This record gives sequence, C-alpha cells and structure tokens, in this order.
Amino acid sequence: MKQKIYKIKFLQVGEVYEIYAKNIRQSDFYAFLEIENFIFDTKNNIVVDTSEEKLKAEFLDAKKTLIPINAVIRIDEVAEIGKSKISKSDIKSVSTIPFDFSEKK
Repeated sequence: MKQKIYKIKFLQVGEVYEIYAKNIRQSDFYAFLEIENFIFDTKNNIVVDTSEEKLKAEFLDAKKTLIPINAVIRIDEVAEIGKSKISKSDIKSVSTIPFDFSEKK
C-alpha cells in the first residue's frame, strides 16, 4: 500500500506555509493538529526558491509540530511531493477554517 502524502497550508506570522508530510492527526492538545514525518523534494538540487530551504532548516530537528487548527487554510491528500514554500499573505484575502469555541447555551 502506497504511503499517503498530505499538503498542508497554514498561516504563520503573516505568511502562508505550504509543507508536505506523511502523517497528520488531531492532537491531544485541544484545537491543534499534529503533523509529523515532513517530506521535502530532493529530486532537484537547484535552489530556485529559498523558502523551501528555510522550511527545511525550521523543521529539520522537529519530530512533530503542532499547528493551531484556526491557522489551517487547507489540507490536501496529494499523489506526489511538490515544492514546500513560504509566501507572503494578505490576511484579508486568506480564509482559515472557522471554528466557534464559545460555550453553547
């Protein structure tokens, strides 16, 4: 059986991070997603976009990372790995998953 690959897009301090991972699940910490087994494209050694190198360095020693669920823009299951990247975000044009954490009456 082929291993699933997920593309995760999320907001991080005014930027949109797009990363690939083998595992994603709901964390034991309330309102967080747990992402582990990061995947980076190793087919091409030519560095065109330095943001992928920045992401590699940022997540190099991370066994897993927790992302607040309200920072998630989108999660896709994909057939193959693409380029991880960081792009600037106009916060007004990006929609995250809406959640209502208020107590129900």
